[in-house]
Amino acid sequence: MVKRREPTARQLRLATELRRLREAAGLNSRQAAALLGVAPAQITHIESALAGVSEQRTRRLASHYACTDEEFIDALVAMANDRTHGWWEEYRGRLPTSFLDLSELEHHARFIRHVAILYVPGLLQTEDYSRAVFSARLPELTAEETELRIQHRKARQKLTVPYETVLHEAALRIRVSDRATARAQLARLLELSEADHITVRVVPFDLDGFARASSTMTYLGGSVPKLDTVVRDALHGSAFIDSEAQLNTYRTSFHKVEAASLDPGQSRDFIHRLAKEL
Repeated sequence: MVKRREPTARQLRLATELRRLREAAGLNSRQAAALLGVAPAQITHIESALAGVSEQRTRRLASHYACTDEEFIDALVAMANDRTHGWWEEYRGRLPTSFLDLSELEHHARFIRHVAILYVPGLLQTEDYSRAVFSARLPELTAEETELRIQHRKARQKLTVPYETVLHEAALRIRVSDRATARAQLARLLELSEADHITVRVVPFDLDGFARASSTMTYLGGSVPKLDTVVRDALHGSAFIDSEAQLNTYRTSFHKVEAASLDPGQSRDFIHRLAKEL
């Protein structure tokens, strides 16, 4: 068995779900290994994504763990069989792993939902806007690091899955650079909002009593709801959240924010008015 050096986000998620199934069945690693007829270390390696697992073993483990959700099992098998070598792999060793993990999650997502408070989401940014955001990072990035991040972000923007974002007015008004960059970014939002797969909604400042749009998040729909993922950005890097209880909280949060926002037509009118002020 050849151990992996750096598991991908998808490999880690498969490992996590197999561990959760084992724990839900009340079995320890040694008991699971005995059922599969392997050494306990192999279960440990599978559950830490240091080793792959075949379709046959994935199904056997699910059976031993008394999992009867066939759709979920099929989704796990698809992950076990996945040999995708995505475009993001060319950035491995050149960008932080979290950048690659996000790209992989977006590539396999059925849909993407985003709540933005201070910045326009990366998937909708112009190049100048992205450059201004990356240039403000601390510690400061070199010119080469900045350009790598911009090229990676531009590649991510080629996604065609259903994408819905709710933007707080603050994200539209904060100037990350100059007036020309702000004007071009608003024009880009208006252009993208006309695409069939993109929905843009706005939460204006003058919405009374609204405190739910207080944190940024990206919600990525998995092949089944149990495999959804939430991504939260922080100064130390991105956090990937996938526990069912937390996913339910973020699902509810997004729908509440969405319900309180302007509809897509009103949102386009709102962005157009802001653009005219510049």
